[in-house]
Amino acid sequence: MAERILIAGCGDLGERVARLLLARGGEVYALRRNPPRGDDGIHWLSADLASPETLTVLPEGITRLIFTPAPDARQADVYRAVFLDGLRNVFDALDTRSLQRMLFVSSSAVYGEHSGEWVDEATMPAPLSFNGRILREAELALSAYPVDSIVLRLAGLYGPGRLQLIDRLRAGQVSAPRHPRHWANRIHVDDAAAAIVHLLMLHDHQAVYLGTDDTPLPMDVLYDDLAALIGAPKVPDGPSPTGIGSKRLSNARLKASGFRFRWPDARMGYAALLDKPLPSA
Repeated sequence: MAERILIAGCGDLGERVARLLLARGGEVYALRRNPPRGDDGIHWLSADLASPETLTVLPEGITRLIFTPAPDARQADVYRAVFLDGLRNVFDALDTRSLQRMLFVSSSAVYGEHSGEWVDEATMPAPLSFNGRILREAELALSAYPVDSIVLRLAGLYGPGRLQLIDRLRAGQVSAPRHPRHWANRIHVDDAAAAIVHLLMLHDHQAVYLGTDDTPLPMDVLYDDLAALIGAPKVPDGPSPTGIGSKRLSNARLKASGFRFRWPDARMGYAALLDKPLPSA
């Protein structure tokens, strides 16, 4: 029987996942408040995760569920409505008799301050900001549901349509801490989508994975290299960002599962997006 997959909260990342699943022959249902029009092979569902009365559109026979909502505002009440209430609403509305696995897309924001040390799946979560705290609550809530589940904690996404950092570098609106340095972790959105599909279908799996590329970098190094890529000056010294903590994320568990990155270094990924060669060291 072909997989029947539901993507609950299907934004840009979810659409990339959907296209990969369609290429594998899956039957893909994608939930969004305002779905696009047109026949792209995806079965679009118009519903709101935070409004249970709209979720009567969920189909029967779903075998795999991906929960990857994208809140439209960085506010605690919005995050809670989407990630906590939304998770409960989906499970209340979904016929789970055929459900074999769920993948919950979380964030490395569940970790705290580690002063540049390495962090992996065994590191105790200690979120510094409301988004990390709510995502951690949702992870724990998921563990109470009787379903085989995986949590994927993603680092900062970049990729097509996600070039705000480049725009800010061009405009001279970026600074970076140099003393002490603050570590940055990234993953290309296409690698993130591929990792979701990989884990969704993985036979033997762990409960939690970190989704990050091979190359954590001091923020000043990443920003200076990207500035050189676009011909902008080095960024000035500035304060560390608040609420995310300095840490180096390890992707060893994800790679040990057989996953391979197309873009193991964000500088390579940005260069390809901008169609520019990396400046020589």
